[in-house]
Amino acid sequence: MSMGTQALVIFLLIGLVAGFLASLIVGGGGLIRCLLSGIIGAFVGGFLFNALGINLGIDNALVVQIIHATVGAIIVVLIARAIA
Repeated sequence: MSMGTQALVIFLLIGLVAGFLASLIVGGGGLIRCLLSGIIGAFVGGFLFNALGINLGIDNALVVQIIHATVGAIIVVLIARAIA
């Protein structure tokens, strides 16, 4: 597996975990919905944490990415519900 493929698989797994965690917190649907909200949430969460200068103080990069993506996914789901 090439480095690019491995990075993509890790990104998708982080998105899936984040979407699942967000669905546990705010409610949600199936696998595809969790994956999409997690992937979009990863971008939103990463942007917001960087823009606001928030540092969690956690040394494990994978855990930090999952937290950022989960917070972003929660925001994405809440905004989607407000629009719909």
